[in-house]
Amino acid sequence: MRYAQLRAFHYVAIHGGFSRAAEALLLSQPAISDQVRKLEEEYDILLFDRSKRQVSTTSKGKELLSITRKMFDQEQQAREFLSESSTLSSGTLRLFVDSAYHVTDLLSSFRHRYPRIAISMRVGNSNDVTSALLSYEADIGVLGEVSPRKEFDMVHLGASPLVAFAAKNSAYKHLNLESYADLLDYPLVMRESGSKTRQKLEQSAKNVGVALTPSIVTEGREAVREVVASGTGIGFVSMAEFSPDPRLFHVPLPEPFPMMDEVIVCLRDRHNQKVIKAFMAMAAHQISQKILES
Repeated sequence: MRYAQLRAFHYVAIHGGFSRAAEALLLSQPAISDQVRKLEEEYDILLFDRSKRQVSTTSKGKELLSITRKMFDQEQQAREFLSESSTLSSGTLRLFVDSAYHVTDLLSSFRHRYPRIAISMRVGNSNDVTSALLSYEADIGVLGEVSPRKEFDMVHLGASPLVAFAAKNSAYKHLNLESYADLLDYPLVMRESGSKTRQKLEQSAKNVGVALTPSIVTEGREAVREVVASGTGIGFVSMAEFSPDPRLFHVPLPEPFPMMDEVIVCLRDRHNQKVIKAFMAMAAHQISQKILES
């Protein structure tokens, strides 16, 4: 097994094809194919399923990819460590967040300070964020709870109570919730089961003996907002994320209010990667400044 063979495999796996890997490595496609073929032949293993139009990793390929992700990430860290320049003049920061709302100001500050860093951001539920971090598909995550995982370093952004919301011109314009049992009288618009918003709401209701059943399930906060704005039912969101909308109003949930924590996280073994370290440090500084100003 040679370094070039593992590198060829890794780039084909993460780019989803031999030609894309060749472009990324500035090599010819036959050279990439030859390196992967030699690796498979030497260890009598099939790493890619080539029967479909798009190349995909086999089960063994996925296992090897989980190893090479760490290997090449550590190589990048070593390269940064040995670099003479202490400034971030290039690179990419990949974020996967449960809500973009919590990092917009931070992204603006980071972009202003490090204009040469390319930033990409995906949005999903907390399960999606955790999976992306653990598989090295994201550098930074934002979660709706303080994670118990020992693999993560975290910066706590704060906490906000969940609230219910409805359309002003709907049948629910006089919405008032004195108990969780009151929610049984309304069509509930909820996010997918992996959503921490939904999980915390359902758990709070369950604690007082109420089982909530959604009438409509949809992915993402924006989808919930638009369904509720149409007058179809009532939705739920943290107070911090209830941005002004002339179509909507919010009401508090019954006490004790379910609270949504928001934390920025990264893998502990990647914390010293230069771009990640800079972002986490800026997040910690921003939070400490807010505490001093409050």
